[in-house]
Amino acid sequence: MSMSTLALLNASCIVGGAGLLREASISFAAGRFAAILGPNGAGKSTLLSLLSGQRSASQGRVLLDDAPLASHATGELARRRALLPQDLSIAFDYTVREVVELGRYPHRRQPSRLEAEIVQRAMQAAGVAALAHRVLNTLSGGERARAQLARVLAQIWEPLPAGETRWLLLDEPTAALDVHHQHAMLRLARGWAHEHGVGVIAVLHDLNLALRYADQAVVLQQGRVQADGPPGDVLALETVQRIWQVNAFPVRDADGCLQLLMG
Repeated sequence: MSMSTLALLNASCIVGGAGLLREASISFAAGRFAAILGPNGAGKSTLLSLLSGQRSASQGRVLLDDAPLASHATGELARRRALLPQDLSIAFDYTVREVVELGRYPHRRQPSRLEAEIVQRAMQAAGVAALAHRVLNTLSGGERARAQLARVLAQIWEPLPAGETRWLLLDEPTAALDVHHQHAMLRLARGWAHEHGVGVIAVLHDLNLALRYADQAVVLQQGRVQADGPPGDVLALETVQRIWQVNAFPVRDADGCLQLLMG
């Protein structure tokens, strides 16, 4: 069986005459953690919206397992891929448990025999089990982020009956989190990739988090792909200086991981 992929082929997204993403060709593989990086306005969230099917490409193609994303039924996609958006608020006074239970909605016609257990385990994995009865909109930004992470984990918690690969798409998942929870979330995401074969794609701003946790890094600038490959290669000092307009100095942390000092 060939490896499951989610890919853009010469894909552009033009809105109101503005090229949010232009001629992007990128392939993401299941079982790997990919980081999408770039300055503000580079097209990172647009790229993720094409991969999730929220937006349609103005030209080019978006493929899931070599078939057009649009050819996959909506219900199938909802069972196979989950999206954590930037906006973590909701319109109703749902509790954390009720929000996490929403992640199981796509499975309502073929429920797991472990439905209640899945919700509980997802909350435990995201560290929000103690908040289960709290109203989501009364929580801090970091707590809401972790509750919504539990929702998307619940959505793809179990392997699918036909063995289809699952995908986890995260739009700036660490933005509202403190340092401890940033690392906890990305360790969890990487574990889902490496241990469960899930394809994880995350928009990140912190280059050092990408260096520590990602298997693949894609750098965007002004809607165009500037680099794609292993993070240690992609985030070369000259690339960081050119794209982000900062000087960077390589160091090794206590675990021997390459990190960048910005100055």
